[in-house]
Amino acid sequence: MRVFNFAAGPATLPVEVLEQVRDELLDWHGSGTSIMEVSHRGKEFMAVAHDSEALLRELLAIPSGYRVLFLQGGASGQFAAVPLNLARADSTVDYLNTGHWSQRALREAQRYVARVHVAADEAASSYTTVPDPGALQRTAGAAYLHYTPNETIGGVEFPYVPASEGVPLVADMSSTLLSRPLEVGKYGLIYAGAQKNIGPAGLVVVIVREDLIGKARPGTPAVWDYAAMATEGSMLNTPATFAWYVAGLVLRWLKAQGGLTAIAARNRAKAELLYGAIDSSGFYRNPVEVPSRSWMNIPFTLADPRLDEKFLAEARGAGLAHLAGHRSVGGMRASLYNAMPLAGVEALVAFMREFARRHG
Repeated sequence: MRVFNFAAGPATLPVEVLEQVRDELLDWHGSGTSIMEVSHRGKEFMAVAHDSEALLRELLAIPSGYRVLFLQGGASGQFAAVPLNLARADSTVDYLNTGHWSQRALREAQRYVARVHVAADEAASSYTTVPDPGALQRTAGAAYLHYTPNETIGGVEFPYVPASEGVPLVADMSSTLLSRPLEVGKYGLIYAGAQKNIGPAGLVVVIVREDLIGKARPGTPAVWDYAAMATEGSMLNTPATFAWYVAGLVLRWLKAQGGLTAIAARNRAKAELLYGAIDSSGFYRNPVEVPSRSWMNIPFTLADPRLDEKFLAEARGAGLAHLAGHRSVGGMRASLYNAMPLAGVEALVAFMREFARRHG
């Protein structure tokens, strides 16, 4: 039995995509081989790479003047690649600190630049809020402003795009890219690990404005140099071909669903259903301030934490998997990425109401 998988990542994939992967696994397009066995420089895989980029550009309406890279190393690799490409060793860079992943990004940047300035820090709210737009304390002459639009662990999401005051705006969109329409032109650089809404783990997508490439500092590894990777079509080294292929299928699936406007309406409906059940229960609680709540990752706690293990065991028995919160915060977390159907959220809400009835 296939369960409803609420994992934060690697996350659930569309069933239609998995079925196509299964059907093509041993004999891809009549080649007699798997996609995992063909040359990344052969014309067959080059067509996959070209089509994937074209679909991504279409879905996101990426304007001209941006390069799209399909790289390895995950979002964590980009924590280093961003300062190495966009800042000098003596630069100041601005970071907004709203939780675990923004902290990870700024700590890595401290290894490569003279000053990492925290332009906003939501520690006072225990990272259950995002900063007020007018409260950002940006640095004049900063090389860039970095933020994490959605904190996967804390379930905090920006309802606005921060004003970067003319410096490049950099965003780790691992948990939100492709979940709704996006005005790419507001950003200097976007990066996203694939294992949420794009495809399998092993791939990271980078969308970077052309004027920001070609400035990597001396000593930057070639695989982290955006200009070097752009020149080679993301194939300076052997790419994650299987993940890239599956990502292309997911992008095609998204287009077939009606594109990002349609998927955004679905995602909003799923989030509203679950938040409504939590807020009206008296048994469950979401810690995040309402305007800062994530569509993608919804943490919640039970009235009695001694019931946590029982909740998880019974949920798994009901076909609702991977609901445990991150080990750093505990409780529960339901991730509602694009491939999670509304039926999965409806099943979770029904289970939660019955569990609360029996244990409330």
